[in-house]
Amino acid sequence: MSFIDRTGEININSQGLKMEIIKYINSLNIDVRFENGYISKNKTYYSFRRGFIKNVYHPIVCGVGYMGDGNYICGKTNNTTIHYKTWSAMLKRCYDEKYHQKYPTYKDCNVCEEWHNFQNFGKWFDENYYEIENEKMQLDKDILIKGNKIYSPETCIFVPRRINLLFTKNNEIRGNHPIGVYYTKNKRFESKLKKNGKKIHLCYASTPEEAFEVYKFEKEKYIKEVADEYKDKIPQRLYDAMYRYKVEIDD
Repeated sequence: MSFIDRTGEININSQGLKMEIIKYINSLNIDVRFENGYISKNKTYYSFRRGFIKNVYHPIVCGVGYMGDGNYICGKTNNTTIHYKTWSAMLKRCYDEKYHQKYPTYKDCNVCEEWHNFQNFGKWFDENYYEIENEKMQLDKDILIKGNKIYSPETCIFVPRRINLLFTKNNEIRGNHPIGVYYTKNKRFESKLKKNGKKIHLCYASTPEEAFEVYKFEKEKYIKEVADEYKDKIPQRLYDAMYRYKVEIDD
């Protein structure tokens, strides 16, 4: 049977992307180039004809996230890797419009370009992830840098859920009053602090500012107490960030 050189042959893959054979050794060894310049090497002609060859630099999550070229994988349908779950959830928080309808505070958040590539995020994950017994770990972007809106290697850290909840704000419940302050039926302002899932009364005051000052003192004190409780279990930079955290009236 005579050899057929299929170099230059063009097809469309399952992603709808144009690809071209740029090197044809035989039907079991071909190189394919996509329009963005990515070259997929050592593929089969059968995979090319069936459109199975993927461009790993084509965005597949929220229009920005792509798999990249490396060893980190998303896993199987019913067994997604923790790396991929964390990465795709992060992208969804920043770029999914339906998610923003339910959680509008994420509308202005972004993921750094480096982490659009799953391989880069996967490597950072392995270098920074840790576990604490009986705790659920979460990726946080704004404890190290208060008010931060960008997910990046410099701004993110893994934290146990209990610590993360210390910094969660519910603006809908709070209304127009300072954080931790509630207006009572007796026309006084009450400050409350949530500890271990329960709201604890702190004081009554004639002005919201006075009530807030009590809340601020007790909240910052409580954050330090929790930091000390976790001191030997969490990264030093997380511990330091908790100790220097300041509660502001416009939080």
